[in-house]
Formats: sequence, C-alpha cells, structure tokens
Amino acid sequence: MRTATTVEASAGAWRETVDFVTEAERLGMDICWVAEAWGAEAPSPLGYLAARTERILLGSGVIQLATRTPVAIARTALTLAHLCEGRFLLGLGPSGPQVIEGLHGVPFARPLARMRETVDIVRQAVAGEKIAYQGREFTIPLPGGGGTPMRLSLRAEYDVPVYLATLSPKTLRLTGEVADGWLGTSFVPEAAREAYFDHLDAGLAVSGRTRADLDICQGAEVAFVDDEDALRAMVAGRKKELAFSLGGMGSATTNYYHDAYSRQGWAEVAAAVRERWRAGDRDGAASLVTDEMVLATTLIGTEDMVRRRLRVWRDAGVDTVRLYPAGTTLDARLATLGRALELVREVGDAA
Repeated sequence: MRTATTVEASAGAWRETVDFVTEAERLGMDICWVAEAWGAEAPSPLGYLAARTERILLGSGVIQLATRTPVAIARTALTLAHLCEGRFLLGLGPSGPQVIEGLHGVPFARPLARMRETVDIVRQAVAGEKIAYQGREFTIPLPGGGGTPMRLSLRAEYDVPVYLATLSPKTLRLTGEVADGWLGTSFVPEAAREAYFDHLDAGLAVSGRTRADLDICQGAEVAFVDDEDALRAMVAGRKKELAFSLGGMGSATTNYYHDAYSRQGWAEVAAAVRERWRAGDRDGAASLVTDEMVLATTLIGTEDMVRRRLRVWRDAGVDTVRLYPAGTTLDARLATLGRALELVREVGDAA
C-alpha cells in the first residue's frame, strides 16, 4: 500500500506545514494532498511545495468544481504538473451547497454532469487538442460569439492523473468510469462493498476496466494510545467532530457524509444526530455518536489495534492509505506519522 497525507494552508501555521511536508517526504510518504474547503485555496500552496520537495507526489485534494471553469482547472493542472516536473495529481470534488451557494453564490446544480464534463474538457486540454465541447453544463466556444476553438499554449509534458472525491452512488459510478483514482472518506471497510465498491465497479465495467485500474485512496485520522482508558478519552473527544460531519456539513437536504454513514448501517443514529445538531444542541448530537462509529472510520487505538485495522483496509481493497496524524505539536504529529508509516509498510509487505 502507498501512503498519503492531507494538509491545508492556514494563517500563521504555513511554515510548520511546510516543515511537516518536507519531513513526511524524508520519512518516505508517497503523496501529499492539499485541501481546499472554505479557507485557503490549493494551487498556490502546491506551487510552493513543488519547490521545497523532490520526490513526493503533490495533489489538489480537492479543487472545488463550481469555483472555476474547466479550462481554468486544466491550466492550473498543466502549470502545476510543469512546476512539479510530473509529480502532480489533479483531485476534483463537487463540495456541497453550503460552500458553493452560501460562499461562492454559484448554484449547486447538477454536480454529476458538471463533474463529468469538467473531466472531459480537462482531458481534451491536457491532450493538446483544440478545445471544443458541447454539453449540458458547458459549451466551448461560447455560441453566437466571436470565439473559435483554441489550444492552450502550455503543452503537457507529463501525464495528469485525475482523482475524484465522491460519496454518492451516482458520483461513485462516474468515478469508476472516468477517473484514475478515488479520494474516499467516511469509510467503513466492513460495509465498503455495498456502500462504495459496487458503485465504483459498475462504473469501471462501463469503461472496460477493473479495480486494478483505479487507485483507491482512503483517509482517516491515525492516533496511538497505550491503554483502554486513554482510548475511551480519545474516542469521546472525536464524537463532536463526527457529529459536525453528520449534522453540520452540507445543507438541510444535501449532506453526503450523513448519507454515507447511513448506507453503512447507522441511518437512525445519523438522522438523530442531524436533528439535534440542526436544533442547536451540539453536545446532545455528539452524545448520540457511538464509540463504534468513531473506531470503524478511524485508525485509532493501540499499535496492535491500528495494525489490525490496516490489515482490514488492505483486504477490503485500499491501495493508498491517507493518514491524518494526531498530535498537538509538529513533533508529536511527525512521531505519530512515523509510527503509522512503519505499520503500513509492515502490513503491505505481508500481503
């Protein structure tokens, strides 16, 4: 299994983030994804990290589709691929209505069509073709205007693998059909076949491919404890974070995290958590989250517990483990990361 992590450029902590990434590269990390939520954007930090690293792959994890035109995304991808000298991975995701409509003022409409057409146009641009496209969401050149199909002057010297961050059945099928990799989350390996892999495999079949043609990149927090008391305290501290995902992400009608947990056996709990969260009872919502829900979707526990969970992830079909190391200081996070990397290598070598 390969290893990855995700960082985000945040005010006042950028130098520490750079130190974390460069040390992660030295420790043997394979990929660093740079997140883009409702704070910093991803491409600028990726350009900086391209100059500070030598081997590690760098990816946008993820660029939000509705915030840029497909050609703007293609230009960004080509530029970063050049700066990274072929180490760039293009991660794309739909985000959700709260960010897209509430922050950007852009309709969160037909994200599936927008994702498919964006990938089509990006691949057309990267291939060096004249960009001409007629779809439901995008028509290039603009009809009735003075424009004609154009090629980008920046030509691709490197491949640009496309990863899609998806959770719903329809977007998972699209991922299997058109993407090089899947950026997953809210992952319970014991329930992954029905919740995720059946849909990915259906899309792969449409394109005449198999699971071996898609990098399954799955992420979770990793943290180590020495005994059961410490484990109980750590799990309790993670419940409000999960309650936010179930109740506070998305909108009243669209929450992909809530839906993913519901498909994996926690529909009643997820509904109750969302109801309390939206009523303003944050502590009450967190109290409904079970220990099992936290432990099933993280890599938290003693070293032996984490090792066993990594084996389950491996056997479920995860190719790349995306690690979010716990720790209140840089040294603590790197220590956690180092231990986790050793376990991933051990489990991978034993396959």
